[in-house]
Amino acid sequence: MQDTIHHIAPDNSADAILLSVRNLTVELTTRDGVVPVIDNMSFDLKTGGNISFVGESGCGKSMTALALMGLLPQPAGRIASGQILFNNEDLAQASDARLREIRGNDISMIFQEPMTSLNPVYTIGEQIAEVLRRHRNLDRAEATAKAIELLDAVHIPSPASRINDYPHQLSGGQRQRVMIAIALACEPKILIADEPTTALDVTVQAQIFDLLTELQEKTGTAIVLITHDMGAVARMSQDIIVMYAGRKAEQGTVAQVIRQPAHPYTHGLIAAVPHLLPTITEERPELLEIPGIVPPLSQFGQNRCLFASRCNYATEQCRQQRPEEISRENQHITACWHTDSLS
Repeated sequence: MQDTIHHIAPDNSADAILLSVRNLTVELTTRDGVVPVIDNMSFDLKTGGNISFVGESGCGKSMTALALMGLLPQPAGRIASGQILFNNEDLAQASDARLREIRGNDISMIFQEPMTSLNPVYTIGEQIAEVLRRHRNLDRAEATAKAIELLDAVHIPSPASRINDYPHQLSGGQRQRVMIAIALACEPKILIADEPTTALDVTVQAQIFDLLTELQEKTGTAIVLITHDMGAVARMSQDIIVMYAGRKAEQGTVAQVIRQPAHPYTHGLIAAVPHLLPTITEERPELLEIPGIVPPLSQFGQNRCLFASRCNYATEQCRQQRPEEISRENQHITACWHTDSLS
């Protein structure tokens, strides 16, 4: 069966900036008042590039993804300031109608839970075909044929027969593959993968990451990966942004950040990753953990280091002043008063 995911020719504009986010602040209205859940975030995504957002739950990773998609919770959420420049068009100022044109067509998203994202009363074929009919104006027969090709592209066995299955008839890994097929149906320029392997066993997780890598190589789609798994980042990404309490803690290439973490939070995330030992008789060192928890939303936006209460390096300066973003060599950025202490 012919693969509907097309190979791309080499492009001299591969280093062109496809998405440029500048000083993005997203506010959420809560019972405690208005808080910045995304606080002055800036980054670039190159055509065909790959960037990961890493951090614990509640750090603002998924909210960043929802802001990019124009899917902030309403009426509580809003973009307070900043720009989201996609092909030089500011999506922060785009109308709802324009955002609907872009979603699923130019920018697609794989959500965390495929069982809740897929509609249980429609077959998977109908759900893939709906995207194709809406954005590509295909008739029913053409959309069904393309849906079969997409299932084949994401390695669903016997796609012509499985297209009539309902979500509950598929395994967790197969449902996630269907979500990837839906997200890639219109060959988007950007794919946002929000914790794409949640609740999957490690073997299936590896298969999903391999599939995303394979499809990116074929299509040239840029990927934004949202995760808390540093191992997944090392496997998948070129660049990384470590988020904490809505702010950028560190940014750089994966090699820079993993080999020489410049923020205590990044250091803690890396130290908490378990490692396989060469032999079963070797004594395993105690797995480290970051003490405490992410602060509540009511503390977001305060003019201090929000990680200070959990940090072994914290001083009075950290508790009184918000650290500035410092650019180290080769655009390795960190927001910490005591970066030199980690070197």
